[in-house]
Amino acid sequence: MKTIGQLLDTYPVDLGHVDRKALEACIEQCFECAQACTACADACLSEQEVAQMVKCIRTDLDCADMCETAGRVLSRHTGYDANVTRATLEACAAVCKACADECERHTAHQHCQICAQACRRCETACRELIAALG
Repeated sequence: MKTIGQLLDTYPVDLGHVDRKALEACIEQCFECAQACTACADACLSEQEVAQMVKCIRTDLDCADMCETAGRVLSRHTGYDANVTRATLEACAAVCKACADECERHTAHQHCQICAQACRRCETACRELIAALG
């Protein structure tokens, strides 16, 4: 069992406000996406045509920040506020979509394609958790 799941299992209060599996998957995808976007931005900085990668770098960094924030917000349950959670998830899904769209434009760069896939998985996980919140 992964650490996220173990921590959710040991939380002292019932997490009845959310589907635990969807929550675990979303937290996991948020942190994975943040790492992928950070690595992609760094790889973009090493490309010979770095000036053509500026928007991708910026979008990668924005996405990494948003995913990291979403993962942290989703990891806190005391004083839960569904409106804050929903807004965070909506923002994360939107940034992940934008980042995936931008990275997919750079077909010559494998790191961008890998990043785009991570962004799509995170976007999907965020939307699934939103749906599970009701």
